[in-house]
Amino acid sequence: MPIISYFFGIYIRMYHDDHNPPHFHAEYQGYEALIEIKSGNILEGELPKRAFKIIREWVEENRELLMENWERAINFESLERIKGADND
Repeated sequence: MPIISYFFGIYIRMYHDDHNPPHFHAEYQGYEALIEIKSGNILEGELPKRAFKIIREWVEENRELLMENWERAINFESLERIKGADND
C-alpha cells in the first residue's frame, strides 16, 4: 500500500482499488484507523486524540488532493505524495 504522506510519525497510506466511501489509512505508534476523506471522521480503528486532531486538520487542507489520489487509486494509477502537516 503506497505511502502518500508522512508527518509527525504518522503514516498516511491508500490502497489501490479499495472499497467506498473514499478513505485513507492512518498509522501512528501501533494505532491504525480508516479516515473518511469527505468528513475527516474515523470509519474504523482508533488513534490517540492528538494524532487524530493533526490528521483532521491535514484532511481539511488537503481534501481535494486526497480525492484526486482516491480517483487514481481506484483506476490503478500511480499516487502522488501530499505534503505533510509538518510541511515535508
